[in-house]
Amino acid sequence: MHDARPMSPCITVCALGANGHCSGCLRTRDEIAAWSGMTASEQWTLLGKLAERRELAAAGKRID
Repeated sequence: MHDARPMSPCITVCALGANGHCSGCLRTRDEIAAWSGMTASEQWTLLGKLAERRELAAAGKRID
């Protein structure tokens, strides 16, 4: 478990696509809004999900 908070995954390329994910960080609107209120553990968990989304996107697969 991580005690330290990670840096935000925002890369200042902010545009929500038709699938509801930001084209820069791949978070949903709800995930973006919730980020600052999440615990460090929740933030690290979300970063893991974002890594999975990036892999799917890189493989040309749909991100849900």
